[in-house]
Amino acid sequence: MKITTLETAEKVPFNLDGRKMYSGEKVELVHIALSPKEEIALHSNPFDVIFFVVEGEGELLLEDLSNKITPSTTVYIEKDKQRGLRNSSNSLLRVLVFKIF
Repeated sequence: MKITTLETAEKVPFNLDGRKMYSGEKVELVHIALSPKEEIALHSNPFDVIFFVVEGEGELLLEDLSNKITPSTTVYIEKDKQRGLRNSSNSLLRVLVFKIF
């Protein structure tokens, strides 16, 4: 068994508050916290992702679409699709990102 907390989790190698909560051969779980008005620009990855909104509100950007996300929302996005996140609120946005390899 391995237990990971936000405080002990490895930081992602990007300029944002992202923590690797679990990393394995087939899946990785990352906790992302975006401050008000902070965003992750559109980008693509060679793996599928599932976003789960834990706290706050924001926008999930998918290619040329913007979708409002709220707590307890889950969004699945296939690999190679342009995607991004934006905290459009005045409070913290916390999202779990499941990367499926």
